[in-house]
Amino acid sequence: MRIAIPILLFAFQIGAIAYARFVPTRYFCWAPFDTQTDYTAVSVVNGHELTPDEFRRRYRRPMRGIDNRSPQHVIDMLQQVEEKKAILDDKAAVTLRYRVNGKDLREWHWPGPR
Repeated sequence: MRIAIPILLFAFQIGAIAYARFVPTRYFCWAPFDTQTDYTAVSVVNGHELTPDEFRRRYRRPMRGIDNRSPQHVIDMLQQVEEKKAILDDKAAVTLRYRVNGKDLREWHWPGPR
């Protein structure tokens, strides 16, 4: 048992790292700061475009910033808020424009592509 538990933990770590190399979130990578995401977001809630202060209160992050993780982390945070707020009948449209490591500009939209 003393040998089996460390071997299982080590196997789990190796499996998690291998898995993380092929998915966008990369939560299990040992080097989490290998990607820099420069982003700008716009959110319109019930027909009202949020100001920077309103955006920060709603999403707990700035409208414009740099995140030292995968862009999927920023997307997950925005999407999680919108999925919770949808229960309250908030109608939101979010556009996230971002660059990964200074490369091509990409966009993400909530709800879904436009």
